Amino acid sequence: MELSNLRPAAGSVHSDNFRRGRGHGSGNGKTAGKGHKGQKARSGAPRIGFEGGQMPLYRRIPKRGFKNRNTQEIVAINVDRLEVFDNGAEVTVESLLQKGVIKDAADGVKILGNGELTKKLTVKVNAFSASAKEKIEKAGGSAEVV
Repeated sequence: MELSNLRPAAGSVHSDNFRRGRGHGSGNGKTAGKGHKGQKARSGAPRIGFEGGQMPLYRRIPKRGFKNRNTQEIVAINVDRLEVFDNGAEVTVESLLQKGVIKDAADGVKILGNGELTKKLTVKVNAFSASAKEKIEKAGGSAEVV
């Protein structure tokens, strides 16, 4: 059992998709589930979050930060992770996904220069650091920006 598989017990959840206030025979007549009197029983009841004119909580708490709409999620891996490939292989974003080196390509892949590379590889990804490009070419391979 996992969190993604949890379901409520059969019959424990009621649908909210029925007509209220249609007579006592319907089981939801008279006050239509609103109780007796009070502001919330009337039409035009205040919106969710309304606190009677007091500054609502969502406006009282400080707002921090900024979410850039144009940000890109670049997956970074080091050159030593490329050792899983055979000598002379062509390394692409798809082949990295197939070998399980990365889980998700997101907006691109960048190769960084940490570690050593002993195999001659043709690497075709979105970006390289200068040291990574140097190490790939030193091992006899080539680094191409896609």
